[in-house]
Amino acid sequence: MSKAAAQSSVARILIYSATRDFRHDSIPTAVDALVAHGPAANITFDHTEDETWFTDDTLQQYDALLFLSNTGEVLDEAGKAAFQKYLDLGGNFVGIHSASDCLRNTTFFQKELGAAFDYHPEIQNATVDVIGPSHPSTSMLPKAWAVTDEMYNFKSDPRAVGAVVVLSANESSYTDPGPRNFDQGTPHPTAWLQEHGAGVESNGTAGRSFYTSLGHLNETWHDDLFMAHVLGGIQWTLQANTTRAFNPDGKVGNATSVSSSSTSASGSASAAAASSTTTQPSGTSPTWLSQKTVGSLGGLVLATITILSLV
Repeated sequence: MSKAAAQSSVARILIYSATRDFRHDSIPTAVDALVAHGPAANITFDHTEDETWFTDDTLQQYDALLFLSNTGEVLDEAGKAAFQKYLDLGGNFVGIHSASDCLRNTTFFQKELGAAFDYHPEIQNATVDVIGPSHPSTSMLPKAWAVTDEMYNFKSDPRAVGAVVVLSANESSYTDPGPRNFDQGTPHPTAWLQEHGAGVESNGTAGRSFYTSLGHLNETWHDDLFMAHVLGGIQWTLQANTTRAFNPDGKVGNATSVSSSSTSASGSASAAAASSTTTQPSGTSPTWLSQKTVGSLGGLVLATITILSLV
């Protein structure tokens, strides 16, 4: 892996959790968990389920786009075009859980993520093996990691687009009746990364891509090891050195130092640092807010958070 880039400003990430088919009830919990960890990771998370945020002007403010448990056709053609341009300008991408089950017929997205979801057996206890090179998303994990989650199968091998698999489902540790109709390669891919995202066009500047298929349950998002896995992948992705938080010559990303915060267009709760401020991306519909005080993730401190609803 390449040397970590120096961070010059707070990284900014847009969480996009729109769904058109099955919807995971863990999405609000996941958003809360990510935002709660933002200040310690020097990341500002914004959150939306509004596809009209996918414009050139809005996306260019972000150092990464994070697709969270999406399903179905979650972007129109204009949004897809803006997404493609963002990637071509060096934007980074993170996909979590059923992000692999959206935009199923959008070629650049499937390449950027790495492989499309096929099916999973019922949720059960399983072992996930740490494989491949040492990586920030797996360095804290036991070599054989016991989880309760859905063991995804995919329609192709992510290694075919250049991905490096870092977690593999141990198929002897759980039951999968199938049928398995596609070759996803071996060992069984569960989480992977791309040093240069394959969704970029030939004349573009490729950022990084990271995907983990874990994250189905609400309880998973309260698990310290899982959060360390996800945040390690996110921070590695940001260090592509292609966006403004790390590279002043970047064409996308956050170039200004701002306090960690959350903007939400979906109304889900978002924990942030105590006395944090809320920012609104330019070019988006106005949001207005109300405040309440809640305990931060893990009960470490009380934090004043802002919950927003689209008007």
